[in-house]
Amino acid sequence: MKKSLLALAALTAFAGAASAQSSVTLFGIIDVNVRGVDNGNGGRTSVSTDGNSSSRLGFRGIEDLGGGLRAGFWIEGAFAADTGSALSTTTSCQPPVGTAPPVCTTTAAGGQTWQRRATVSLLGGFGEVRLGRDYTPTFWNHTVFDPFGTNGVGNQLNLMTQQGFANPNNMAAGTLVRANNTVGYFLPAMGGLYGQLMWTPSEGTVGNEYIGGRIGYAAGPFNVAFAYGETKHALGASSDDKLEAYNMGASWNLGFMTLMGQYHNYSVASRETENYLIGMTMPMGPGTLKASYAMTSLDSGLASLPSGDAQQLAVGYVYDLSKRTAIYAHYSIIDNDSGLRYTVVGSSNDGKTNGAGGFQSQGMELGIRHSF
Repeated sequence: MKKSLLALAALTAFAGAASAQSSVTLFGIIDVNVRGVDNGNGGRTSVSTDGNSSSRLGFRGIEDLGGGLRAGFWIEGAFAADTGSALSTTTSCQPPVGTAPPVCTTTAAGGQTWQRRATVSLLGGFGEVRLGRDYTPTFWNHTVFDPFGTNGVGNQLNLMTQQGFANPNNMAAGTLVRANNTVGYFLPAMGGLYGQLMWTPSEGTVGNEYIGGRIGYAAGPFNVAFAYGETKHALGASSDDKLEAYNMGASWNLGFMTLMGQYHNYSVASRETENYLIGMTMPMGPGTLKASYAMTSLDSGLASLPSGDAQQLAVGYVYDLSKRTAIYAHYSIIDNDSGLRYTVVGSSNDGKTNGAGGFQSQGMELGIRHSF
């Protein structure tokens, strides 16, 4: 009997040691809202998702290999919380007709995929080597220094993707946010210094061959970062034109509020987009008030496509019910120069996109977000 008890105690101790050396975590976010959008040709109300955070389901894990070396994995997929369906999107564009801008549509495919992130890593005193599908270095400043975190109707990317450089004129580059087949390196902890490098081969996919990096410094109330990246064959397999992207962002925590700012430049061939943003977040009661002003200047470089400016003003409030649950209200309005068609998030999928250009697009959303 004593031997059995000793054996059981030893087995329990061994299991405890093993679990201390490795761990797997299930995590996710569910975000659903009621959203109304109007592009000057009649509004539409819908139950939508991702107003405050992107809905997701993921697994991540870490294993201690000894000697300061660790292995890790991270798989994370998006889903449409308003319908419960897995979300895998494909964007396609029709060429411009006459003086009309190109029309891009995004469609969702069924079946769960880990399109948000799917990586495996080795970590140690040297930093981290990470392989798989991941965010590109040139995306991080978009979301880190946006009071709305590139989500919802106040999203800074509203002025980048509708008629910017996501897919105009059938642009092949698909590296604005993420890239497939990446090989990445992240600096180890070095005071406030941080940074990463990334390279991706095309593997037969036009517009996925990318190289870029990001370097930043965060200490005390300050955070500043710069990023640069290039995507080869950005206009198709037969084109040698590359998409060049560089940007910088900064934030300053004043205690009673945090100020944010961004600058982005995307260019390919003779076309160029410049984007500026200033914003703030301010603790207010049990929640956070946030606001931003952004402007995009588009130089199409072509007589057949319009050039001009678009401006976005966004405000919102997030009320924290707990550490994991919040309710929120956001509003934004975009003012387009003649011929431009930037719209608030959700407009391209609601059947109410205004093809005329030069209109105002506005949206409001009320929602709830829960993380686990």
